Amino acid sequence: MQNRISSFSPIIDSQSEILILGSIPGVKSLEKQQYYGHPQNKFWKIIFELLNEDFTDDYIQRIETIKKHHIALWDVIDSCERKGSLDSEIRNEEANQIEELLEEHPNIKAIFCNGGKSYKNLLKLLGKNYKLPIFLLPSTSPLHTVSFEKKLEEWKKVLEFLG
Repeated sequence: MQNRISSFSPIIDSQSEILILGSIPGVKSLEKQQYYGHPQNKFWKIIFELLNEDFTDDYIQRIETIKKHHIALWDVIDSCERKGSLDSEIRNEEANQIEELLEEHPNIKAIFCNGGKSYKNLLKLLGKNYKLPIFLLPSTSPLHTVSFEKKLEEWKKVLEFLG
């Protein structure tokens, strides 16, 4: 098919209270080596709005902000083959070691999946009755054409598990 792509290392520390999982970075994110790097992806706008922080395009500041608010980021898929950025094009995927990560970070209270692919894959990995609550949130991808306001409203669930 084409070359394998790989996810990034997790952004997590001992203070992290929630874990947000995507599927695997898209083409733009891989080019920039940044989580949610596509300019039309609403992830960072939603997060900064939820946290009542001033929005920034500076990736280092973005990471510092989520860490300050005890948010961890990773992807469910470690590597796969994919043409373009569509989750529907993912083939021959290998999973990340989510369960091990959660065992190493016992402060995590809930897992939030950014879109259906990460949610389905996570349930396959951990099972429906996993010890932590797992939530499906609408994808922040520009391909998921729900309004920003609607996405933001659903993403507010994250706040229930912070602080």
